[in-house]
Amino acid sequence: MSKTKWTVDPTHSSIDFTIKHMMIAKVKGAFHTFRADIEADPADLTTADIQFSVDLNSIDTRNSDRDSHLRSGDFFDIENQPQMTFRSTSIVKTDDDEYAVTGDLALHGVTRSETFSVTFEGAGKDPWGNEKVGFSGSGKIKRSDYGLTYNAVLETGGVLIGDEVKFTIEVEASKQA
Repeated sequence: MSKTKWTVDPTHSSIDFTIKHMMIAKVKGAFHTFRADIEADPADLTTADIQFSVDLNSIDTRNSDRDSHLRSGDFFDIENQPQMTFRSTSIVKTDDDEYAVTGDLALHGVTRSETFSVTFEGAGKDPWGNEKVGFSGSGKIKRSDYGLTYNAVLETGGVLIGDEVKFTIEVEASKQA
Protein backbone atom coordinates (compact mmCIF):
# COMPACT_ATOMS: atom_id res chain seq x y z
CA MET A 1 0.00 0.00 0.00
CA SER A 2 1.09 3.58 -0.51
CA LYS A 3 0.90 6.46 1.95
CA THR A 4 -2.71 7.71 1.94
CA LYS A 5 -5.03 9.71 4.15
CA TRP A 6 -7.25 7.91 6.64
CA THR A 7 -10.28 9.20 8.55
CA VAL A 8 -10.87 7.84 12.06
CA ASP A 9 -14.31 6.33 12.64
CA PRO A 10 -15.22 7.54 16.16
CA THR A 11 -18.02 4.96 16.49
CA HIS A 12 -15.45 2.16 16.17
CA SER A 13 -12.59 3.88 18.03
CA SER A 14 -11.84 4.76 21.64
CA ILE A 15 -9.44 6.57 23.94
CA ASP A 16 -9.53 5.12 27.45
CA PHE A 17 -7.40 5.76 30.52
CA THR A 18 -6.71 4.31 33.96
CA ILE A 19 -5.34 6.04 37.07
CA LYS A 20 -4.73 4.85 40.65
CA HIS A 21 -7.18 5.97 43.33
CA MET A 22 -6.20 6.02 47.02
CA MET A 23 -3.14 3.93 46.09
CA ILE A 24 -5.31 0.77 46.28
CA ALA A 25 -7.65 0.75 43.27
CA LYS A 26 -7.91 1.98 39.71
CA VAL A 27 -10.41 4.37 38.16
CA LYS A 28 -11.13 4.07 34.45
CA GLY A 29 -12.38 6.73 32.12
CA ALA A 30 -12.68 7.67 28.48
CA PHE A 31 -12.64 10.64 26.16
CA HIS A 32 -15.58 10.35 23.77
CA THR A 33 -14.85 13.24 21.39
CA PHE A 34 -11.62 13.22 19.41
CA ARG A 35 -10.35 13.41 15.88
CA ALA A 36 -7.25 12.30 14.08
CA ASP A 37 -5.52 13.12 10.84
CA ILE A 38 -3.53 10.13 9.67
CA GLU A 39 -1.45 9.92 6.52
CA ALA A 40 0.11 6.49 6.37
CA ASP A 41 1.00 3.33 4.56
CA PRO A 42 -0.50 0.81 7.02
CA ALA A 43 2.04 -1.81 5.91
CA ASP A 44 4.89 0.50 7.08
CA LEU A 45 3.98 3.11 9.67
CA THR A 46 7.55 4.45 9.90
CA THR A 47 6.70 7.17 7.36
CA ALA A 48 3.28 8.07 8.82
CA ASP A 49 2.09 11.48 9.91
CA ILE A 50 -0.28 11.19 12.87
CA GLN A 51 -2.14 14.01 14.62
CA PHE A 52 -4.71 13.55 17.38
CA SER A 53 -6.91 16.15 19.04
CA VAL A 54 -8.97 15.24 22.12
CA ASP A 55 -11.85 17.35 23.46
CA LEU A 56 -11.17 17.28 27.22
CA ASN A 57 -14.78 18.29 27.92
CA SER A 58 -15.78 14.80 26.69
CA ILE A 59 -14.17 13.10 29.71
CA ASP A 60 -16.32 10.35 31.22
CA THR A 61 -15.38 8.50 34.41
CA ARG A 62 -18.96 7.36 35.05
CA ASN A 63 -19.30 9.94 37.84
CA SER A 64 -20.65 13.39 36.89
CA ASP A 65 -19.31 15.16 40.01
CA ARG A 66 -15.79 13.79 39.41
CA ASP A 67 -16.01 14.67 35.69
CA SER A 68 -17.00 18.25 36.55
CA HIS A 69 -14.06 18.50 38.96
CA LEU A 70 -11.69 17.17 36.28
CA ARG A 71 -12.93 19.89 33.88
CA SER A 72 -12.29 22.61 36.50
CA GLY A 73 -9.20 24.72 37.16
CA ASP A 74 -7.99 22.11 39.68
CA PHE A 75 -7.26 19.78 36.75
CA PHE A 76 -7.74 20.35 33.00
CA ASP A 77 -9.01 23.94 33.20
CA ILE A 78 -10.96 23.31 29.99
CA GLU A 79 -12.18 26.89 29.88
CA ASN A 80 -8.61 27.90 29.02
CA GLN A 81 -7.12 24.59 27.79
CA PRO A 82 -9.96 22.66 26.08
CA GLN A 83 -7.85 20.18 24.11
CA MET A 84 -5.10 17.62 24.40
CA THR A 85 -3.14 17.14 21.17
CA PHE A 86 -0.53 14.73 19.87
CA ARG A 87 1.63 15.06 16.73
CA SER A 88 4.01 12.27 15.76
CA THR A 89 7.68 13.16 15.33
CA SER A 90 9.30 9.73 14.98
CA ILE A 91 8.03 6.22 14.32
CA VAL A 92 10.26 3.17 14.74
CA LYS A 93 9.30 -0.40 13.86
CA THR A 94 9.95 -2.61 16.89
CA ASP A 95 8.54 -5.96 15.67
CA ASP A 96 6.10 -7.36 13.09
CA ASP A 97 3.22 -4.85 13.01
CA GLU A 98 4.57 -3.18 16.19
CA TYR A 99 5.83 0.40 16.40
CA ALA A 100 7.12 2.95 18.91
CA VAL A 101 5.37 6.21 18.02
CA THR A 102 7.00 9.26 19.57
CA GLY A 103 5.46 12.69 19.35
CA ASP A 104 4.67 15.99 20.99
CA LEU A 105 1.82 15.70 23.50
CA ALA A 106 0.31 19.05 24.49
CA LEU A 107 -1.83 19.16 27.63
CA HIS A 108 -2.67 21.92 30.10
CA GLY A 109 -0.33 24.38 28.39
CA VAL A 110 2.68 22.04 28.46
CA THR A 111 4.16 20.16 25.49
CA ARG A 112 6.39 17.13 26.06
CA SER A 113 7.72 14.27 23.99
CA GLU A 114 5.94 10.97 24.74
CA THR A 115 6.18 7.51 23.19
CA PHE A 116 3.28 5.11 22.68
CA SER A 117 3.33 1.48 21.55
CA VAL A 118 1.18 0.98 18.45
CA THR A 119 0.10 -2.25 16.75
CA PHE A 120 -1.22 -2.43 13.20
CA GLU A 121 -4.21 -4.76 13.64
CA GLY A 122 -4.98 -5.30 9.97
CA ALA A 123 -6.71 -4.01 6.83
CA GLY A 124 -9.80 -5.02 4.92
CA LYS A 125 -12.93 -3.89 3.12
CA ASP A 126 -16.30 -3.39 4.77
CA PRO A 127 -19.50 -4.75 3.14
CA TRP A 128 -19.81 -1.52 1.10
CA GLY A 129 -16.31 -1.76 -0.37
CA ASN A 130 -14.65 0.88 1.83
CA GLU A 131 -11.02 0.21 2.77
CA LYS A 132 -10.51 0.07 6.55
CA VAL A 133 -7.49 -0.30 8.85
CA GLY A 134 -7.20 -0.93 12.57
CA PHE A 135 -4.61 0.12 15.13
CA SER A 136 -4.21 -0.39 18.88
CA GLY A 137 -2.06 1.81 21.07
CA SER A 138 -0.95 2.06 24.66
CA GLY A 139 1.26 4.28 26.74
CA LYS A 140 1.55 6.21 29.94
CA ILE A 141 2.27 9.74 31.07
CA LYS A 142 2.87 11.45 34.39
CA ARG A 143 0.17 14.05 34.98
CA SER A 144 2.58 16.10 37.12
CA ASP A 145 4.75 16.59 34.00
CA TYR A 146 1.84 18.65 32.63
CA GLY A 147 1.23 20.73 35.75
CA LEU A 148 -1.71 18.55 36.83
CA THR A 149 -0.70 18.29 40.47
CA TYR A 150 -3.99 18.56 42.40
CA ASN A 151 -4.10 15.90 45.10
CA ALA A 152 -5.02 15.17 48.71
CA VAL A 153 -2.92 13.42 51.34
CA LEU A 154 -4.60 10.38 52.87
CA GLU A 155 -4.83 9.90 56.64
CA THR A 156 -3.35 6.41 56.19
CA GLY A 157 -0.44 7.75 54.15
CA GLY A 158 -0.06 8.21 50.44
CA VAL A 159 -2.20 10.32 48.14
CA LEU A 160 -5.71 10.25 46.72
CA ILE A 161 -4.77 10.35 43.01
CA GLY A 162 -1.88 8.56 41.31
CA ASP A 163 0.57 10.43 39.10
CA GLU A 164 0.76 7.85 36.30
CA VAL A 165 -2.04 7.80 33.71
CA LYS A 166 -2.20 4.77 31.42
CA PHE A 167 -3.84 5.14 28.02
CA THR A 168 -5.28 2.53 25.66
CA ILE A 169 -6.32 3.59 22.19
CA GLU A 170 -8.30 1.64 19.60
CA VAL A 171 -8.63 3.11 16.11
CA GLU A 172 -10.56 2.04 13.04
CA ALA A 173 -10.02 4.32 10.07
CA SER A 174 -11.38 4.56 6.53
CA LYS A 175 -9.33 5.38 3.47
CA GLN A 176 -10.24 8.84 2.18
CA ALA A 177 -11.53 8.97 -1.37
